[in-house]
Amino acid sequence: MAQRTDTRAGWRPAHNPWLVAFTVTLATFMEVLDSSIANVSLPHIAGTLGASYEESTWVLTSYLVSSAIVLPVSGWLSTVIGRKRFYMSCVVLFTVCSVLCGLAASLPWLIFFRVLQGAGGGGLQPSEQAILADTFTPQQRGMAFALYGMAVVAAPAIGPTLGGWITENYNWHWIFFINLPVGLLSLFMTSRFVEDPPWVQERKGSGIKIDYIGLALIVIGVACFQIVLDKGQEEDWFSSPLITTMFCIGVPLLIAFFLWEWYHDNPIVDVRLLRNRNFGTAVFFSFVLGIVLFGTTVLIPQFLQTSLGYNAERAGMALSPGGLALMLVMPIAGFVTTKTKVDPRLLVSLGFLAMGITLYRMTVVYIGIDFQTMVWLRVVQVLPLPFIFVPISTLNYIGVPPEKNNQVSGLSNFSRNMGGSIGTSLLGVFLTRQNQTHQNALIQHATNGSSFDTMLVGFKSLFMSHGYDAATAANKALAMAYQTVQAQAGGLSYQNSFWVMSVLVLCLVPLPFIMRRPPVAQTRNAELAH
Repeated sequence: MAQRTDTRAGWRPAHNPWLVAFTVTLATFMEVLDSSIANVSLPHIAGTLGASYEESTWVLTSYLVSSAIVLPVSGWLSTVIGRKRFYMSCVVLFTVCSVLCGLAASLPWLIFFRVLQGAGGGGLQPSEQAILADTFTPQQRGMAFALYGMAVVAAPAIGPTLGGWITENYNWHWIFFINLPVGLLSLFMTSRFVEDPPWVQERKGSGIKIDYIGLALIVIGVACFQIVLDKGQEEDWFSSPLITTMFCIGVPLLIAFFLWEWYHDNPIVDVRLLRNRNFGTAVFFSFVLGIVLFGTTVLIPQFLQTSLGYNAERAGMALSPGGLALMLVMPIAGFVTTKTKVDPRLLVSLGFLAMGITLYRMTVVYIGIDFQTMVWLRVVQVLPLPFIFVPISTLNYIGVPPEKNNQVSGLSNFSRNMGGSIGTSLLGVFLTRQNQTHQNALIQHATNGSSFDTMLVGFKSLFMSHGYDAATAANKALAMAYQTVQAQAGGLSYQNSFWVMSVLVLCLVPLPFIMRRPPVAQTRNAELAH
């Protein structure tokens, strides 16, 4: 045991740790960017391949399902075949399938290649986070995870703008082709600068038995549940036989998977790590962070396009300054976490407080809001995120032995992504229900007053002045009045959505102090002792 401890205590990466960090962040940024860049190109993809818009949404769903399956098992796969080999395999698979997606001549082939691309992309984020945790000492991890956070948090904000620009100025094929040079550069740098530490090499393929039952449970369970989340709103939830069937299969299998892995000697996903107070709490916070991060990234462009009439590129431009602000603030959060004696639990708590306040500020949105105001609201809303993301990423590993870093990364990333999927689905349902409620209330209020009649008369006169007869002008006036009611109801629905998210986040303010904060020296010694 002493010899093993000395090996761990004395190991350092052969190359500069920041060169390693940049290398692995490169591919992760490419993957996160690609997962959001395709959203705005769906109408173009559908038109080119002769498919309906509803059919083209499987381009997104297939990627999300495949990625969600790989995320939780990535730690186990890294242990079986070696983390560097697994990471490079993911980069190769993602890059090759990106090119094949761009060359796809039909929708079925595009969906097939997206499934394979998602399998490669799903393993990148957890592998990078584990590599950073092993490459940097606990005292340096804050700055390292700040760099990682710039990729994970900023890329979704840049993706829609870049995707819209490429699609409008070139064609949708190039949103996949641009991954080729990045992937090749990432492969070259990974082969040169990244290495597995001794404790990863020791465990690589060492007598590990494949848990076929656990593997089958998680593959089928996650796939079915992800389809429910992604297609539920579109299919009207449980009125659809597809959604009902997927739910009845997915949820019981995921529960069975959790129980099976808890008692298994060699689990694919070590769910027993959740007994660690710090890690269990951090996983929960990652889940909520996913809800807020992905939820707002979906809500704001949706509001701009449906209520204000922006095109996809302009809606993306409203988010991009927020992404740039995150890139500037992430290093500051890393510095505060790493170089100061500020309690990271306090940072997380204050971050939740600030985020709750900024989300509440978003409730001022209305259908007449100008572009500049939306940009500044988004910038202010994302500023607290780094002070939550970076400390949580560092607290994840406190009290966990280094050989479990792969599992920690896989579980925390899976939690954040599932939070994003669940949050996006629930927000979609909430928006729809709120929109119906507000429409009914506004119509009832409008028809009971003379102002509605006055508005109809004004609209009718406007159309008649443009040459329409009285009957046609009356119909058009009624349609315009209904559109006005719809827009007002939509604005109120988005206000309520931001209010709900602000309340959810504010409820988390005291919870970070559940976590332990051991002294730095004790943290390092505890890791070496394992």
